[in-house]
Amino acid sequence: MSARALALGALLAACGAPPDDGGACPAGHFVTRVVSFTPGVGAGFGSDAMPGVVQGPPDGAGDFRGGTDVVSLGEGGEIVVGFDVDIVDGDGDDFIVFENAFQVAGSERYWEELGEVSVSEDGARWVTFACDARGTRPHRGCAGWTRVLPSPAGGGCASDPRAAGGDAFDLRAVGLRRARFVRVRDLRTQDRADPATGFDLDAVAVLHAAAR
Repeated sequence: MSARALALGALLAACGAPPDDGGACPAGHFVTRVVSFTPGVGAGFGSDAMPGVVQGPPDGAGDFRGGTDVVSLGEGGEIVVGFDVDIVDGDGDDFIVFENAFQVAGSERYWEELGEVSVSEDGARWVTFACDARGTRPHRGCAGWTRVLPSPAGGGCASDPRAAGGDAFDLRAVGLRRARFVRVRDLRTQDRADPATGFDLDAVAVLHAAAR
C-alpha cells in the first residue's frame, strides 16, 4: 500500500495543474456532479449516498473482494457524470472508469458486471466505445472487468490513478478530441440473484484534462 500512497503533487503535475498544499485531491479530475441517474431493476445499493459515492478517487478492495464505495446501476441502468474540467485526447488513455470487479478466490472465475461507456461534448450527441461484453477476457472497450485497489491510507491520492486499476479509455478510439460527460450503461451479461445487481460505479478519473 505504501508504494501507492505517493505525493499529491505528482498527480497534479500529471494532470497539468499546479500542486495544492491543502492535501486534497484535485476535485476537477474526478466526478464533480451526477448529471442523470436512471436506475434499472435491482438498483439501490449506494443510492442513498449519491452523489458523493461516485465523486472523488476510487476506493476498491483489491484482487479478491469487491469494494462497497459504489452505486449499483441495476439491470440496464445508466448514469451520466460530469467534471469541472474537460477530458482531452492526450498521449494514450484519457480517462479511467472504476467498478468493483474481482477474482473469486481459489478459482479462475471473475465476478464482473460490465458497462458500456459513452462520451459527449455537449450531453446531447454521444459516441460509444465498442465493447466485447460477451467474449472472453479481456473485455476491451468495456468497463467493469479490472479490479480496483484500495485508496491510499488517509484518503490521499495516488500519484497516477492508473495504479489503482480500473478500465482506461482513449478518446481517439471514438474520434473525439474533447469530452465533458461520461455515460455508463449496465450490460446484463450474467444471471444473478444478488439484490444489488448491475454495474457498480466507484469513480471516474480524468488523465488528460483542460480547463474550460
